Amino acid sequence: MNITHEDILQIALLAKLSISDAELDKLTEDMNEIISFANTICAASAEASDFDHINDLSNVFREDVVEPSFAREDILRNAESQEDGYFLVKKRA
Repeated sequence: MNITHEDILQIALLAKLSISDAELDKLTEDMNEIISFANTICAASAEASDFDHINDLSNVFREDVVEPSFAREDILRNAESQEDGYFLVKKRA
């Protein structure tokens, strides 16, 4: 697929952009390069390589470990407003 000046002008019209003649040539060239690159990526075969284990890592997730935390009173000590052991926050409309 080759992008033309008319394609760029149509996109600009839809996006409500004004494009000068100097910009038109550059934008057309850039868009064709982007599409060419996208076509290259689409043509690549993912089956040829094993991307799942490129770093020889199998399971990098750690187990959840329960650790002691601060006491609720210590956490709420500097709270601007609190009630029944919870932070009070202003209601937003």
